[in-house]
Amino acid sequence: MRGSGPRRLARRSRDWTVRAEATKLTPRRYDAYVVLRFLTVALTVLSCVLPLFAQQAFSPPRLPGGTPDLNGIWQTLNTANYDLEPHVARHSLMLRDGPRGPLPSAELVKLGAVGAVPGGTGVVEGGKIPYKAEAAKLREENRANWLERDPEIKCYLPGVPRATYMPFPFQIFQTDDSVLIVYEFAGAVREVYMRDVGPAETDSWMGQSVGRWDGDTLVVEVTGHNDQTWFDRSGTHHSSQLKVTERYTLTSPHHIRYEAEIEDPEVFTRPWKISMPLYRRMEEGARLMDFKCVEFVEELLFGQFRRRPLDGSSQ
Repeated sequence: MRGSGPRRLARRSRDWTVRAEATKLTPRRYDAYVVLRFLTVALTVLSCVLPLFAQQAFSPPRLPGGTPDLNGIWQTLNTANYDLEPHVARHSLMLRDGPRGPLPSAELVKLGAVGAVPGGTGVVEGGKIPYKAEAAKLREENRANWLERDPEIKCYLPGVPRATYMPFPFQIFQTDDSVLIVYEFAGAVREVYMRDVGPAETDSWMGQSVGRWDGDTLVVEVTGHNDQTWFDRSGTHHSSQLKVTERYTLTSPHHIRYEAEIEDPEVFTRPWKISMPLYRRMEEGARLMDFKCVEFVEELLFGQFRRRPLDGSSQ
């Protein structure tokens, strides 16, 4: 027994020597190397497993009837209203060729940094909108004529899904059998019918919304769109055949995962999807403010008809 200790130490020493030679590390550094490898593997496993536990652990607040409670004021935090696709920052929404690269168009140059476009990682799954060839050409024309064509500039209703990710909050009012969504921009309103009301009687700016619950997810199918709305400030357009299927899923008390599948066989080669988080407005006294912008654009739209036009009103 007395000899077993020295023999064990000698054998361990030989083992460390073989391993250290294999990794070109001293025994002490080899110990540190093994610990580091173990920690790396453990952290990798935890980073994959913990989000699953978090999702399983969250139980959304519910109304008396059992449906998740989506009531509240919500807003996005992204650049989707500039461009749904991934994009780098650029001088302006309308550009012209300059001596050393692109410059803002003459109409927008005085806006300076205020008129610049911030970069964004995009919200389109796969990164690219699947436009048909002719529809892609029209989008490029829209981009080149943004100032004259974007309906947002004229305070027209934004349509769906654009109303969701404009830089304005919106409020969801919900009971067990009804949903109403009110937007700050232009005072837009959507009633979500929680029953089948048949096809839309006419096309409109905000379309007709019909909802249902799929487990804990509110699914809203929006049809009856006119062809005048855009998806963003980059000329992304559609036809009156547009169908939008939205999904609202509470992922925490203060976050909704928003998804929208876009279908329009006249414009796109296949359906495509956008997704983004919605954030609950948490500040004290949070509310929708008044932004009924029609009066802000009266001079732009009708100033030229003044009996005595103001300076610059007809330009």
